[in-house]
Amino acid sequence: MKYTSPADIEAARQPLASWLPGSFLLCGVQPNSSVEGEERARKNAAEQNAYVEMTAKKGGAAVEKYQFYLKEAKKWCEALCALQHESIDLKQVEKWKKQVGEIDERLSTVTIEEADAIYLEIQELNKEWCQFYDRMLAVETEKQPERAEQVPIGGHKLPPLPYGYNALEPYIDESTMRLHHDRHHKSYVDGLNKAELELQQARRNNQFELVKHWERELAFHGAGHYLHSIFWKVMCPHGGGRPPGPLNREISRSFGSFEEFKKQFSQAAQNVEGGGWAILVWAPQAQRMEILQAEKHQNLSQWDVVPLLVLDVWEHAYYLKYQNKRADYIDNWWHIVCWEEVERRMRKAQAR
Repeated sequence: MKYTSPADIEAARQPLASWLPGSFLLCGVQPNSSVEGEERARKNAAEQNAYVEMTAKKGGAAVEKYQFYLKEAKKWCEALCALQHESIDLKQVEKWKKQVGEIDERLSTVTIEEADAIYLEIQELNKEWCQFYDRMLAVETEKQPERAEQVPIGGHKLPPLPYGYNALEPYIDESTMRLHHDRHHKSYVDGLNKAELELQQARRNNQFELVKHWERELAFHGAGHYLHSIFWKVMCPHGGGRPPGPLNREISRSFGSFEEFKKQFSQAAQNVEGGGWAILVWAPQAQRMEILQAEKHQNLSQWDVVPLLVLDVWEHAYYLKYQNKRADYIDNWWHIVCWEEVERRMRKAQAR
């Protein structure tokens, strides 16, 4: 069986830990372990080494301990070979396996004095295995993406625009951008913070008479904040045209062609009742893209989908420039779609 991901390596380490209690740093330590766990493993390793050193003076008892240790070490080497992971030097593991076998053979006929020398050989191997673990830990830790810092309850902030207010002209004018970002988006941030704080207070006081109201406010303002945060990023001054290769292929796989996708997305945006959004999403269950509408910000949505491209068709997004001509706004919006950001979001969604 082949393991190719950090998660697979983690899963495979569990049985390895049970094979080599204390003697190896692999014992009980995972790439995401706490510092306390690592210190405990190091302490166990020190205690085990002290125990082996003591039994080395007791002749046959020491030999039996070494034989058991080497038997389990051989299993460990075989398991490492089975992992077939890019971080593992299989030639080195085979070399360790051969050394373990040779030492094990010699143990059947050694004297007490020779057992002391074998103990030193085992100690050297143990050092190599500890160093190997440290390298594996470093590699797997590097691969773990850092988790974003948690936003405190009621601590959401208005994100800055990634470009100037006039950067999207002539398609979206500066006045609309200032109004849209500084006032409308800000109002969703404020509403989300208020809803979170009110629900926190309800939990503390065990008073949930208004929970239905504040849950609705949480959904409305939270969705408004999150969708707008995506909206600013999926537009850019020199965008438009066709999406790059991988994204274009995924769009064609899901909708037939880019042209068919664009027509459906535009019609979905045009026909949102009242204010709302057209949203291109990645659906993990279906393993393809879908186009959804959202009335307001949160209605008509689906669970488990990941937004990739969003278009705000609330009137405040276009009325100053386009008045009631939503279709003209949608047509011109395609000139500023930032396909690189959409592709980045697609890759991240597919890797979940």
